[in-house]
Amino acid sequence: MNILVTGGAGFIGRWVVKRLLDDNHRVVALDNLSNGQIENIEEFTGSNFKFIKGDIKSEADLDEVFKEKYDIIYHLGASINVQDSIDDPTTTFYNDTVGTFNILEKAKIQMFGKNAKMEGEQWVLDTNEDTHPCKVVFMSTCMVYDVAGEEGISEKHPTKPVSPYGGSKIAAENMVLSYYNAYKLPTVVIRPFNTYGPFQKTGGEGGVVAIFINNSISGKDINIYGTGDQTRDLLYVKDCARFVIQSGYSENVNGEIVNAGTGRDVTVNELAEIISKNRVNINHVKHIHPQSEIMKLKCDYGKAKKLIGWEPEYTLEEGIKETEEWISKGGI
Repeated sequence: MNILVTGGAGFIGRWVVKRLLDDNHRVVALDNLSNGQIENIEEFTGSNFKFIKGDIKSEADLDEVFKEKYDIIYHLGASINVQDSIDDPTTTFYNDTVGTFNILEKAKIQMFGKNAKMEGEQWVLDTNEDTHPCKVVFMSTCMVYDVAGEEGISEKHPTKPVSPYGGSKIAAENMVLSYYNAYKLPTVVIRPFNTYGPFQKTGGEGGVVAIFINNSISGKDINIYGTGDQTRDLLYVKDCARFVIQSGYSENVNGEIVNAGTGRDVTVNELAEIISKNRVNINHVKHIHPQSEIMKLKCDYGKAKKLIGWEPEYTLEEGIKETEEWISKGGI
């Protein structure tokens, strides 16, 4: 297949690209490198891989990208920083919501053409147009959910965005599902829980696992925002990439929202202890934006298991071990 991955130079995107290439597909990665890094994809040099530096908000860039036809579009490109979204909601909204709309429009035109019309629930295509069917896989986030109970968060769990990031993702989700219902464009919304692993940035507000590991092996204190009682269901990036890709391969999830996680949550305090192994001090510091914190996140991934046969393969300890080995070797 010919496949487009937006955000393909990002942390999760590069793992999706790698797995697709391993599955012998041709892959085009689109990224504006505002968060992704060219170093993430340097190893992909074969004729089956193409990188385009471009922006999902740019009509001209998307016109260039969509000169080709794609069988699946994995839309991972987004602003992903919760704290930044509170300080600068405009950027997050235009990237995450408007950018997603732009991708949906391009996919719709590719599949049905510019001149097609709907009569009732059926498309009437212009036979002179060169159309090609495709599917859009939209990566959302667990950060759209309200706080979890002990049983975990299923897709029926209430949403309660506590940041413009979460709000922008919900708005985009609804557009993605509307294109399935209104236009019959195959789409799926996926909500992976907190993902970590090799190629995640080790600085800034980003991945807590990568930051804690980097500090531990560098002899720096681990700083925890707030009490550290907040819990996270931590998904290893190789499991996440496999979930993302299977969601595109399977028609069973078309028009659906699907979670991915491990079903195990740990407090940030526990996570710090697991990673530090008493190598460094653990401190608690004032939270910058406490209103953006979801105190308990725990995934119920039963729907993914039922519909696409997905379940996690890595334990938290195994994932942390691989991540620490990668960071210890210098990362990127």
